[in-house]
This record gives sequence, C-alpha cells and structure tokens, in this order.
Amino acid sequence: MLLLPATHAGPWTAAAMIGTVVLCSTAGEVLTASAMKSIGDLDDIRAHAGMKGAILAVVTCPRFYAGVGFLALAFFALLLALNHLNLSLVAPAAASLTLVTNAVAARFFLNENVDRRRWTAALLVCVGVYFLAH
Repeated sequence: MLLLPATHAGPWTAAAMIGTVVLCSTAGEVLTASAMKSIGDLDDIRAHAGMKGAILAVVTCPRFYAGVGFLALAFFALLLALNHLNLSLVAPAAASLTLVTNAVAARFFLNENVDRRRWTAALLVCVGVYFLAH
C-alpha cells in the first residue's frame, strides 16, 4: 500500500476543516440526545409496546434523523480533513474541541448541569489544543 504524505493546508484552512468536524459532530450529538430525551425511556416503551414499539419510537422522530445527518456530515468532513491534514493534528483537535462544544451545547441547548469540574476540564483541553497547534 502506497502512503502519500498529507498535503499542507494553511492554518485557516486547517482551522476551518477541524471546525466543520467539531460543529457538525456537536450538532449531531445534541440533536440525537434531544431526540432520545423527547422519546422517553426506551425500556418503558419496550415493556409496553415491545421491541417494535421502541424501534418505531426512534425511527419516527425527525430530530433523530437530523442528528444522524449531522453525524454523517461530521464523518465526511473528518475524511476530508484527514485527506489534507496530519492525523496527529486532526484527531486530537477534533476530539478535544468536540468535548468543549458538547459541554457548552449541553448547558445551553439541553439545559444540563455542567459543573465547575467540567468547565475546568474544557478550559484545559483548549490550552492543550493551542499547544498542539503551535
């Protein structure tokens, strides 16, 4: 198998590629979580309506499909980024920045309690990504 070196994109292009992965991934995860919360406890649904009822509850939720769509976009954006950038930059930056944006989105869109420990971890992740990129 022939391994070709990643092309060197400029810093703004790299930031845009990683940002697209992060934002699509976060949108997909928030929409999927919101869909699952709106559906309710799948164990209760399965107890009353069986496995078919639980599956039907998920596949009839439009937010679930929106979440899956954004997660698919995130996957293809990741493939594009890996095609143009080094794995040693893309993987840690995308994963860690997704952690940060998920904390922000969970707090403001899902009204979840994000405690001081998680905010501190998110800040440390940002510092780590900064050092990784420079």
